[in-house]
Amino acid sequence: MMIATYLAIIVTTLVLMCIYIIGLLSENLYSGETINMFAKANIISETISEVWGDNPSITATEKFAEVVENSLAGTNIRGVVTNTSYTVLYDTNEESQLLGKVFMRDVLKRALDGEQTDQMTNTENDMRLISVAVPVKKSGVIIGGVYLAMLVNTIDDTINSTRTSLIVFSVLIIILIGMLSLGMSYIITSPFEEFTAVAREISKGNFSKRVNIKGRSEIVQMGETLNYMCDELELLEEKRRKFVSDASHELKTPMAGIKLICDSLVAAENTDPEMVKEFLSDMSDEVDRLTRIVERLLVLTKLDVGASSLKLEENDVKTLINQVVKKLTPIATVKDIVIYTDYHDIDFEPMIMDYDKIYEAIYNISDNAIKYSPDGGFVHIDVNVEGKYLTIRIEDNGPGIPDSERDRIFERFYRLDDSRARDTGGTGLGLAIAREAVHMHGGTIEINNAGEIGSIFTVKLPYKTKRAERS
Repeated sequence: MMIATYLAIIVTTLVLMCIYIIGLLSENLYSGETINMFAKANIISETISEVWGDNPSITATEKFAEVVENSLAGTNIRGVVTNTSYTVLYDTNEESQLLGKVFMRDVLKRALDGEQTDQMTNTENDMRLISVAVPVKKSGVIIGGVYLAMLVNTIDDTINSTRTSLIVFSVLIIILIGMLSLGMSYIITSPFEEFTAVAREISKGNFSKRVNIKGRSEIVQMGETLNYMCDELELLEEKRRKFVSDASHELKTPMAGIKLICDSLVAAENTDPEMVKEFLSDMSDEVDRLTRIVERLLVLTKLDVGASSLKLEENDVKTLINQVVKKLTPIATVKDIVIYTDYHDIDFEPMIMDYDKIYEAIYNISDNAIKYSPDGGFVHIDVNVEGKYLTIRIEDNGPGIPDSERDRIFERFYRLDDSRARDTGGTGLGLAIAREAVHMHGGTIEINNAGEIGSIFTVKLPYKTKRAERS
């Protein structure tokens, strides 16, 4: 289809070009010959007006012949001189025997009326004839006319020859372009066929397909883009499968516990009320755990929507940190852990942020620090402004995080110590939620060891305020 369209455009262009060239050539040749004949006719008119006597019929053969023949020498132009009565005084074509006879032509009539005119006519044997006529004036009075005529079959032959050459040339161009188009279309469409095949495989969920890339053309860039998309889709599909697998596993564990408790209660005979109460308490714990997992999954789903879900407002940083500390203090008190803050005596301007999401991030990191710190330990929350960023450091004296695990600690459902995390009620989603919330604000989150023991989580957020936006 593309080749047919391309050839149609080429053929149309060549036809229009040939028509234009032939038309322009015809106009120039005919116009040039007409101008040349007018020039000769005017020379004859001016010259014979000087030798025109009282009796022009006498002077014609003696003086007109020399003037007319000299002007038309070397041409096949016929020249006729008449008086105002259309009587022929001189004719270069002696065979016509028009001398002394009336010679009527439309162009000659208009010439005797004072015009300089030309005309294109067809003869009886289908030849084209150009004729021009100019008046002969003496003392401003028209005394006769000069009529010149010439067959232009040589011009027609030139035009026809040119037309034939253009047609042959156009056909050769069309053939050449057709062959080149077939070659080019193969070169162009072959990659597209491969692109289409890869796209079909992608639509079926096969993200391992890739396009073979050769060269550095625009098509290669398209191939690289398609391969990049395949890489991203494959990575996304891998994450999705892992997420579904992990989520299924996490949800299955408490549900299996609930099922086991229910089966135990059903199978037991003469159950003791205290045992039933203990089983129901265990079931409640499993339901709570299941609820926490579902709630965290819902939070992650909302964060995956992206920055469009941010509710940006002015909020006080100290208030946010104090609320986190207030909420976590009862949990820390159980383990005799001290939470203390350090604001460096800075008066923070209200910061533009999504309060709930940043609160969730700081809460999850701090809660994680409390869970992994030993009894009688501490959690230190340091808040400072460094350049254009608000920096929040959360330090604990827990066991620390190995260097090999730092890149994975923010993965969903990942636990450094799986058995301990289950004992503490962890879901493996808290740090993933924290990272997503920080990234949505254009910030960063890093982990460093505090020393031989303990970890430091550093959160950097763009310190955006109303005053900064106005400036």
